[in-house]
Amino acid sequence: MKNIPRIYLGDNLKTGTQISASKDVVHYLKHVMRCSDFVVFGAGHEFSASLTADGKYIDIGLQTEHIDPSNDITLMFSPVKRTDDLLNMATQMGVCAFQPVITERTIVQHINWDRMRKIVIEASEQSNRNSVPLILPIKKFKDIDLSNVVFADERAAYGSDLPTFIHGAKNVFVGPEGGFSDAEFDAFDAAGAKGISLGRTILRAELAAAIAISRFIL
Repeated sequence: MKNIPRIYLGDNLKTGTQISASKDVVHYLKHVMRCSDFVVFGAGHEFSASLTADGKYIDIGLQTEHIDPSNDITLMFSPVKRTDDLLNMATQMGVCAFQPVITERTIVQHINWDRMRKIVIEASEQSNRNSVPLILPIKKFKDIDLSNVVFADERAAYGSDLPTFIHGAKNVFVGPEGGFSDAEFDAFDAAGAKGISLGRTILRAELAAAIAISRFIL
């Protein structure tokens, strides 16, 4: 079934129902993929589906046996110039939610979150997920509970001895261009947050996010 199109149609899908087909979906199926049979997904489930002959509706068929490969990690991140790349890669890595955070060194604060949502949906369709990660309302660093956070600690690049893998954690935090400030490091340490090494080099934020997620042992 790998060549069958996968389309996210919301989280209220149910076998035996019929929903209206949007112009974008009809165009994609008829003129790009040239097919009428496909799969739809949402809320962790996947269903077979077909476009009606008149192209106006989608018939939702049986639920498939495909298991959602997503995890339950929340990625906390500072908006960066390539936030779209960061969200795309992290979605493919299986995260369940994104928590944008304004840190002291956050430069990019005006993000088109509607566009980011579309990017996350497209990445979910492409990566064989059955769910689309949430993008939570933006918060300030001071409002984040750091006690159960694992953070990408760039101090490892300057000789700090830090673990490279974390067991059972659910929240990972990566900083902005320029990294976390001294005051933010102090806040992490005071709260008992766990720093994790991503290696001896300083990484771009979008790459740091993907590598940090890969260091979780669930």
